[in-house]
Amino acid sequence: MADDPHDTRIRYTAPALEKGLDILERLAVEEGGLTQAELARAMGRSVSEIFRMLAVLAGRGYVVADAASGRYGLTTMLFEIAHRTPLIRRLTTTAAPVMQRLAQAVNQSCHLAMVTDDSVIVIGQVDSPGNNIMAVRLGAKIDLWRASSGRVIMAHCTAAALDQKLARVPLPDGKDEAALRAELSAIRRTGHEVMDSFVARGIVNICAPVFDHAGEAAAALTIPYLQRYQETIPFETCKDMLIAAAAEIGRALGGGTARAADPD
Repeated sequence: MADDPHDTRIRYTAPALEKGLDILERLAVEEGGLTQAELARAMGRSVSEIFRMLAVLAGRGYVVADAASGRYGLTTMLFEIAHRTPLIRRLTTTAAPVMQRLAQAVNQSCHLAMVTDDSVIVIGQVDSPGNNIMAVRLGAKIDLWRASSGRVIMAHCTAAALDQKLARVPLPDGKDEAALRAELSAIRRTGHEVMDSFVARGIVNICAPVFDHAGEAAAALTIPYLQRYQETIPFETCKDMLIAAAAEIGRALGGGTARAADPD
C-alpha cells in the first residue's frame, strides 16, 4: 500500500522545496523586504544557498526585487493562487441571477469584471433581452485605466495597492497621474462612476463596486448604457438599479460596504 502524503505521521524531506517555503514565509513577515544577504542571515543560510532559489521564485513571479534597494518582497502571486479561482467561481455563481434580473428589468446588458495581472478581465456577462445590445465579450481583457470596472475597483483599493499599479501600469495617452488620482478620489466619494465609454461613442458606462467580506472591491458591475429611441427605462432608474444590484451581490459575499478609506 502506497504511503499517504496527507498522513502527518510520515515525515519526508525535500530540502529544495523547504528552502523555497522558508524564503516565502520569511518574506511574508518582512514588510520592508530583505536583501539576499539579510535573508540568508535571517534563515541561517549562506547567500549561495538561496541565490538560485530566489532567482527561480522571482522568475515565477512569487517574489520581486526592488531595483533601487535590491530588497526582495512577496508579490500577490500566492494570494491570487489561493483566492483567484474560488473567488471567480463564487462571484459568478452569486452574481448570475442578480445580473439576469437586472438585465431584464432595465433592458440593458451588464457585465461583471475584476482586476488581475494589471488588467481588467470580464468574468460574467448577460445580454439585454432586446433586439439591440451593447455587450462586452466574456473573458475579454481590458486595459486597467481604460475600463470603468478597473477605475472603480482601483478607486476603492488601498493606497499602497494604488501606488503599485500606478508605478507598473502605463497611463492612457494624455492622462497624468495627478488627474487620474483626482478622478479615482471622486469615484470613491460618489461610490460609483458614470462615464462615457472609452471604446464606443454614444455608450455611457454605469459602474459600481462589489465589496467582499473584507470591504475590498472584489469586482465591479457595469452597464454599458445604450440609449434607444422611445426608451422606457429612465437613465437614473437604470443607475439606481445597477448600484442596488452590485450591493446585493456584495451582501451575498458577506460584504456590501467599503472598508474605511486610508488616511490622507
